Amino acid sequence: MDQRTYIPNNRPRHDSLTMSRMQEDLSGSPHQDNYLEASIAGESPMISRTIGRIPHVCVVGAGVAGLRCADVLLQHGVKVTVLEGRDRVGGRLCQSKVCGNLVDLGPNWIHGTDSNPILDLAKETNTLTMTWDGRQSIFDHLGHLMPEKDAAENTELVWAMIEQAMHYSNESYSTIPASTSLFEFFEDKVQALISSELDSDEDVKKKRQAILHLAEMWGAFVGTEIQKQSLKYFWLEECIDGENLFVAETYHKVLQKIAAPALKGADVKFNHKIRNIVSIGSTEEPKVEVEIDGNGKLTFDEVVMTAPLGWLKRNRDAFTPELPPRLKSAIDAIGYGHLDKVYITFPTAFWNELRPSTIAINNSTSISHPQASTNVTATTAPHHQPLPTKTMAKSEHYPGFTHWMSPTYAHSTNPYQWNQECVNLAGLPGNTAHPTLLFYTFGPTSLYLASELSKYPSPSDPAAQNTLINFFLPYFSRLPNYDASASECRPTQVLATTWANDELAGYGSYANFQVGLENGDKDVEVMRRGLPERGLWLAGEHTAPFVALGTVTGAYWAGEGVAKRIARAWGLTDEGKVDRVEYMGDKE
Repeated sequence: MDQRTYIPNNRPRHDSLTMSRMQEDLSGSPHQDNYLEASIAGESPMISRTIGRIPHVCVVGAGVAGLRCADVLLQHGVKVTVLEGRDRVGGRLCQSKVCGNLVDLGPNWIHGTDSNPILDLAKETNTLTMTWDGRQSIFDHLGHLMPEKDAAENTELVWAMIEQAMHYSNESYSTIPASTSLFEFFEDKVQALISSELDSDEDVKKKRQAILHLAEMWGAFVGTEIQKQSLKYFWLEECIDGENLFVAETYHKVLQKIAAPALKGADVKFNHKIRNIVSIGSTEEPKVEVEIDGNGKLTFDEVVMTAPLGWLKRNRDAFTPELPPRLKSAIDAIGYGHLDKVYITFPTAFWNELRPSTIAINNSTSISHPQASTNVTATTAPHHQPLPTKTMAKSEHYPGFTHWMSPTYAHSTNPYQWNQECVNLAGLPGNTAHPTLLFYTFGPTSLYLASELSKYPSPSDPAAQNTLINFFLPYFSRLPNYDASASECRPTQVLATTWANDELAGYGSYANFQVGLENGDKDVEVMRRGLPERGLWLAGEHTAPFVALGTVTGAYWAGEGVAKRIARAWGLTDEGKVDRVEYMGDKE
C-alpha cells in the first residue's frame, strides 16, 4: 500500500476551477452526500441479479480493500469466503519489529484529514498520530551539510514548483503532451525561480542544480523517478485536503479493527493462491469458478479481485474468458511504482544532539536478526500508557527528515548517485520514539537493493545485513556526533522490506502515473467498473477515487464501494434506501 513520504501540511488548496475534476470524482465517494446529482455520459444500465437468494461472494485478497469489502458484504447478509495467498491479513499493510520496536512495513501515513475514514479509525482505536514540524536537514552532493537557512529556502522553492506543477496539470492536462515529464517542468521553472541576482553565474548554476537534486526526492512520494512521472496526469497525485499525519504508533490497531469483522464472519482461507478465474453463467445468474494453486476449485456467485495492480499486470492470462481489450489496456497503462523501506536501529540516537541518552535501548551492539520482513504476521505493540491521538513533533530533536542529494562520495555502493532520504524515528512522541532511521528507497534504488538481497536466504541473513549497512553507511555517518569507533554509532539491527521481490505484492508498491500515459483518469474508471456482467469486480488502491489513489484510504473506499454495488445488484439494500458509497463511473 501507499508508503509515501512527507507533504507540507500548509500546502495551498486549489481553487474551484482546478479542483472541479476532483470534486466530480469525489461526488460519488463515501464521504460526500451529493452523489445523486452526479452523472456520466454513456453510463451503462444497472446490473441486476435474480432476487430471492443470498449470494456467495469470493473476495480474493485479505488486504485493506478485501477486508473492508468482506465487512460490508457481511453487513448485508452475504455469504463471504476470503482467499488469501499469505498466512496473515493486511497485505502490504503489516508490521514487524526492529530491536523490539514495532514498525510499519507498508504505509506510515494518513493522507488528508478531510472526512477520511482511516483517520476516524485511528481516533476510534486511540492510535497515536503526529505532524512533523517540517524541518529538513540536507546534505549536498559532496556530503556537506547545507546551512539551515539555505535548506529551508530550497525546500520552499521545491514545494513552490510542485504546487505550480499540480496547478498546471489540473488546468492544462488535456493539452500537455503525454511524453512530458514532471522533471522537464521543474527544469523550466527552476530557471525562473532562481534568478541571476546571485553573485555569479556559477552560483546561479549551483543553486539551480541543488534545487533540481532536491526536487528528485519527490520520487519517494510516487515510487518512481520524477524523470518518469507524467506531468499530464500529475493531478492524479493530489491527496485529500487537510493534514498529512504520520502514524507514530503504527497501523497495527487500525488493521485489527478493519480485519475483525471478516475474521469473525467470513470463511477466511490462508495460503490460498489463485491460479485461474473462470466466468460462467449469465448476467442475471453469474457463476465464477476459482482455481486455487494446490487446493482444487471453488465456485461462487461473484468474485472481487483485490490483488495489487502489479499482480494484475503479470497475470492477465489468469482470467477466462480473457479480459476485454479496454480493461487490459487500462491495466497496462497505469504505472506501478517501487518503494521500499530500510529501518536501521542503533543503541542510541547519537544524532539527536540534545537528548541522545534518553532514547537508549537495552540491546548489545552486535547484529541481531529478525524474521523475513515481508512475511511476518502483524503483531501487537507493547502496552503503552494512554497518549493523545495526535501530537506535534517537538523541535528540540534533530530534524524529522534528512536528504542526501545525488551523493558523489559513495561510488563503490552507489555509482549512479541515487538520492537518499530518511526519517528520524527518535523524534516520535513519547514512548513511541526509538533510535531508528527510516530510509525510503524508490525506483532504481529499490530494485537494486531487492536484487542484492535476493542473493541471500532472507534480509535478516548476516551477510544481507552487512550489505545494507555498507550501502547506507556513507549517509548516516554524516549525521551529527557520528564516531566510527563508538559502539553507539554501530547499527544494532537492520530491517528491510523487499516489496520489489514479493509476488503477491505484484513486485512493487502501488499505482502511479508515468510518461506516455494518454487516458489515465479513464483507465482508472475502467478498472473501477470491473466486469460485473461476468461476476468479476476489481478493488484496491488502483481503483480508488482520484484523491485517494495509492493510499490506505483509497483501498478502504474501493472495497467498500464494490461491496455496496454487489449488495444493490442482489437487492440486499434496504427497500427504498439509496446506497451512498458508490463512486463516479461505478453506477451501472
